[in-house]
Amino acid sequence: MAALGALAVLGSVASAHAQVVSTRVWPAPDYTRLTLESKSALAYTMFSVKDPGRLVLDLQTDELTPALLELHGKVSEEDPHLKGLRVAWNRPGVVRVVLDLKTDVLPQVFTLKPIGEYGHRLVLDVYPVVPHDPLAKLIEETEKKRAAQGSQPAVMRLATVVIDAGHGGEDPGAIGRRGSREKDVTLSIARRLKALIDAEPDMRALLTRDGDYYLPLQARVDKARRVRADLFVSIHADAFVRPHARGSSVFALSERRATSEAARWLANRENDADLIGGVNLDIKDRHLARTLLDLSQTATIDHSLRLGSAVLRRLGDVNTLHKPEVEQASFAVLKAPDIPSILIETAFISNPEEERRLNDKAYQERLARAILGGIREYFTKHPPRPQSPLALN
Repeated sequence: MAALGALAVLGSVASAHAQVVSTRVWPAPDYTRLTLESKSALAYTMFSVKDPGRLVLDLQTDELTPALLELHGKVSEEDPHLKGLRVAWNRPGVVRVVLDLKTDVLPQVFTLKPIGEYGHRLVLDVYPVVPHDPLAKLIEETEKKRAAQGSQPAVMRLATVVIDAGHGGEDPGAIGRRGSREKDVTLSIARRLKALIDAEPDMRALLTRDGDYYLPLQARVDKARRVRADLFVSIHADAFVRPHARGSSVFALSERRATSEAARWLANRENDADLIGGVNLDIKDRHLARTLLDLSQTATIDHSLRLGSAVLRRLGDVNTLHKPEVEQASFAVLKAPDIPSILIETAFISNPEEERRLNDKAYQERLARAILGGIREYFTKHPPRPQSPLALN
C-alpha cells in the first residue's frame, strides 16, 4: 500500500473542542464506512502507514468520549476491509483512531453538515483498490442455478432483474410510529423477491445492497447497468405528512414534470437520500446532472410504465392502491436510460395499520409474490432482448 501522506485538514470552520457524540461502522462488500458524529465540525488529518497497512485519523478534540471508546468493538470479523480499530490519546488535544487493514484500500474522507436528526459528521469511506464486481457475483449465482437444474433443459437466456432495497446504513428512510425503519422493511422484501425470482427457470436477480449500508443513488443505477439488467425494481415503504395516507403505489421516471404534487414531493424526498446517507459531493459522479438523457430514454420510460402497470395490478390483489395508475416523477434512482425501471411504494410505514402489516413476514411474502407476478406478466409480453452480452452466462 503506497503511503498517502496527510490527505486532508479542515480549516477554521472546524472546532478544536468538537465533541464526538456518536460513532458508527458500516461494513459492506463495496466499501466500509466509519462515521463520527459531533456537536460541531471536527478538525482532522489522515494518513496511511505501511507494513502492516493502517489508516490513521487524528482528531482535534479535548475529550476522549464514550462514543469514541466504543469504536474498539465495532469492527466485525466479517468486515471485508478492516481487521480492527483502535482509539487512544496521541497527544494533548489530539485523539488518534487507527484502522488496521485487511487489504490495499483507497480511502475517502469528507464531512457532512447537519441534516435531519444528524449533527456534524466526519465520514471515512474505505474502498478496496480492486472494486467489488457485481457481475462476477451474478455469474457465480447463475452457475449454481444451472448446476441445480441437473438434467433439465437449461435456459440459455436468463432475464436479469436488479432489485434495489431503498435507503440503508446512515439513512434509515421513513420511520413508523412503532419504530419500524424503512431500510429494514425494504431489505426484507427485496430478499424475498430475489429468492422468488431466482427460483424461476428463466430469471435471475441481483440486490443492489444485501446488508445494512448506504449506496448512493447513482451507484445503484451503475450496478444495474454494469450487469446489463433487463429490469430495475426499487423497493420502498415511505411516510407521508398525514398518518391516514395508505396504499401501494408504483412510479416511473418523468422527463418533464411529476404527474401529481404528491409524486413530486416524494421524488424530492427520495432524491435527498444522498444528503442523509452521505455522499462525498467533492468527487460524486455528476453524470446524471450534466448529461442529457439519450434517445433511448423515451422508449425506456414507455416500457417502465408497462412494467409498472403490470406490477400495480398485482399489488391491488394484496393491498389498497394509493393511486389506480402508475405515477411519474424525476426520481434519480430511475434514470438508467436503457433499463426499464420502477419504484414501488409497498405501503405507508407512517400508517399504523400498514406499518404492522409491513412487519409481518407472510405479508412481505405476498407483496414479493405480487411484484414477481407483474414482472412475469411483463416478460411474457416483452421477452428479454436475445443478444444481451450476458446471454450465455
